[in-house]
Amino acid sequence: GKGGIGKSTVVSNLSAYYSSTEKKVLHIGCDPKHDSTRSLIHGSAPVTAVDLFKEKSLSKITEKDLVMKGFKGIDCIEVGGPEPGAGCAGLGIIKTMELIQSLKLLEREYDYVLFDVLGDVVCGGFAMP
Repeated sequence: GKGGIGKSTVVSNLSAYYSSTEKKVLHIGCDPKHDSTRSLIHGSAPVTAVDLFKEKSLSKITEKDLVMKGFKGIDCIEVGGPEPGAGCAGLGIIKTMELIQSLKLLEREYDYVLFDVLGDVVCGGFAMP
């Protein structure tokens, strides 16, 4: 789970592969560099959940604000987060998961939900690789 070993590349390629086999995919990027979602939304700078939290209260954020359409119809969410060493990435992930639950996104008929988590979160025990 440490940085620079290809987690973002692997998970974005898995999302692309599954979507190309007609599977419905939700891809959630949790990296301040936005590596995996940027590659799926054709290189555009993604709107991040952390930026949305700065602009609106949790209850005012809509699915349209949060979810971006990517390659072959992949639904993409980018958590974003602080620059390395500048804050707690886990907080943004927790708030984003609360938002995803309140919007009932995981109740949709997704075949796959993939997460790209940054190395600090994996190594810190917040998630398993």
